[in-house]
Amino acid sequence: MQYMQQALLFEFVKGIEQDDLARGLIGFLDQTPNQRLARKGSFQGNLATLDLSEASDRVSNQHVRAMLWRHPLLAEAMDATRSRKADVPGHGVIRLSKFASMGSALCFPMEAMVFCTVVFMGIEDALSRPLTREDIESFLGKVRVYGDDIIVPVEYTRSVVSSLETFGFKVNTGKSYWTGKFRESCGKDYYDGYDVTVVRLRSLLPTQHWNKEKSEEVISFYNFRNQAYMAGLWKVVRWADAYMERLSWPIPALHADSSGLGRVSHLPLTPYGVKVKWDSNLQNLVILALTVKEKPTRNSVDGYPALLKWFAKRDDLPFIDVNHLIYSGRPRSVDIKLRWIDPYQGK
Repeated sequence: MQYMQQALLFEFVKGIEQDDLARGLIGFLDQTPNQRLARKGSFQGNLATLDLSEASDRVSNQHVRAMLWRHPLLAEAMDATRSRKADVPGHGVIRLSKFASMGSALCFPMEAMVFCTVVFMGIEDALSRPLTREDIESFLGKVRVYGDDIIVPVEYTRSVVSSLETFGFKVNTGKSYWTGKFRESCGKDYYDGYDVTVVRLRSLLPTQHWNKEKSEEVISFYNFRNQAYMAGLWKVVRWADAYMERLSWPIPALHADSSGLGRVSHLPLTPYGVKVKWDSNLQNLVILALTVKEKPTRNSVDGYPALLKWFAKRDDLPFIDVNHLIYSGRPRSVDIKLRWIDPYQGK
């Protein structure tokens, strides 16, 4: 079933992306159009951002069947590749009403199509007439769906919310916005056109000179500092730089594409305060900086699992990692070490 889900997904997404109208309304590969519309809605006030709770669990198989009734071959393929039952510990085997269980490759694209269809049904209700193709084309740049993140014109919000709830979907009113100047979509927060997305420090503050035992805290703090820099939080950046200096950390200025840990900067990079040497192989200056070394998790695959990795691949280029059949998944641990690197580029 996984093989066939991936095969359907590949053709399905390709077909949507090749259609001018469909790709303008539904996104599978890029979140930025939703984010741009959320920003626009925050300062113009004309677009609402809606968020759904338990989104994929509430898309029933009947929703999908009703939507695909004019495409019997596609409907048959979708039905043939879904899990019909689940063996739940303590409850036995239960027949599933939802279209896709966790892990289905078709869950994300099908839920986006269902939500988009229901959105336009809500707009039809508000207009009290069926929509023509020309009507739908007029909503390009005003309606967009990426998973359960939905953008709609403010004037149709209540009708769209009512339509979604009629079909059993749950609109998360705590994360949906259509009044005021705040909007949120696909992980980005905007207020009056400004990006106000929260920058989070995801670990405890390091309290000593960098060492291998505290690698994750060190890496997290460098990432926090650089995210604050990219967000223009200059006071936070100055505090973070001073904090690292007090701990005697190496904090060279680096380009965002560099493989080292340091201060990401848009300014011309200077070698002040760091060790520099000439690399005859690279024919440029390199600096001494902390770098991250990951210890990969051994997860050998062969046979059908290895074949699935091949079928799930989307191009004819070779795998970047030649050991992808031996090591995969999250690294067992991360380490940091000083080494000479190019301040502008990765490895």
